[in-house]
Amino acid sequence: MFVVLLLVAGLPGCQPGGENGGGTQKSNGEAIRVAYITNGPASFWDVAEKGAQAAGRDFDVQVDVFMPTDDVAGQKRIVEDLLIKGIAGIAISPIDPAGQTDLLNSAAEQTLLLTHDSDAPESQRLCYIGMDNYDAGWICGEVVREALPAGGKIILCVGRLDQLNARLRRQGVVDAVLGRTPDATRFDEPGKSITEGAYTILETRVDGFDFAKAKADAVDSIAKYPDLSCFVGLFAYNPPLCLEAVKEAGKLNQIKIVGFDEDQTTLQGIIDGEVHGTVVQNPYMYGYDSVRVLAALARGNSLEQALPGEAGITMIEQKKKFFPARVVKKQPAAEKRTTAHGLEIEEVEVEAFRARLNELTQ
Repeated sequence: MFVVLLLVAGLPGCQPGGENGGGTQKSNGEAIRVAYITNGPASFWDVAEKGAQAAGRDFDVQVDVFMPTDDVAGQKRIVEDLLIKGIAGIAISPIDPAGQTDLLNSAAEQTLLLTHDSDAPESQRLCYIGMDNYDAGWICGEVVREALPAGGKIILCVGRLDQLNARLRRQGVVDAVLGRTPDATRFDEPGKSITEGAYTILETRVDGFDFAKAKADAVDSIAKYPDLSCFVGLFAYNPPLCLEAVKEAGKLNQIKIVGFDEDQTTLQGIIDGEVHGTVVQNPYMYGYDSVRVLAALARGNSLEQALPGEAGITMIEQKKKFFPARVVKKQPAAEKRTTAHGLEIEEVEVEAFRARLNELTQ
């Protein structure tokens, strides 16, 4: 039996093969095949794919994983092709939830549809599996303030802002850094410089999931702002590329780096003292639970039966399943702490985290 319970915080476990397992077929005898669609290729999604395929083995379903390289058009082509060929269920991370509502609703009418990583709450999706991205962004902002206790000038780097998760995540960082009252409905324009007290958000660089542009944005930011204090990389590939740019500029002692996700280069940067810390999600469980839930639904279970599982926080009325964000650092706090507005922050040690991650994904 496959058991994930050995993992430390940040990679919560589950014991698959429970009440929703058993058999490779639907109740009508057809084999179950589901699709897991990401928003693009990245190391984050490599981890999620491992989880999705593990669930496929544990719950006896065929899993096809797609990582489109051509943005919204790629997701549209993949979904339409799957619907034509016939698919029992689709789990998708929508790139542009507002612009993709018709596509998602069409899919929901023809198959089981859930969202993961980034939600499309106005669509007819059955549920969302991921995290509260505003809260995760807020936690990241707390890490930035810790890295810059006397204040400083900050650049945010992100792949897209059309995605709901990215928009919420970025706003959480901005609000926490500037010491505001939490408000997930707030939105500051990405090109606008904002100052509160000792902290300034200079701008947000949006690279369109283009790795070369992401690196160029970091290089340009260092040249444009000689007194830059910190990069915050909000997609998995952003922190490593920011680190490259800072090293090449010889400014490791001046510019702090705070990251998101568990890219191996980011983790090594934390070990080497070059990255202050990173906020991690749980991509393995995004993949695992997406497939587990689709398999259970395909076998006739209700959402109330399928969604809970053995890990994460289930909000059945909201049709959501959250895996809370955590902070990975070289020297983590021994105990959890709570922010002024009640948000709990847990830190984990980087070498232990990486060892468990490697064990899980090899």
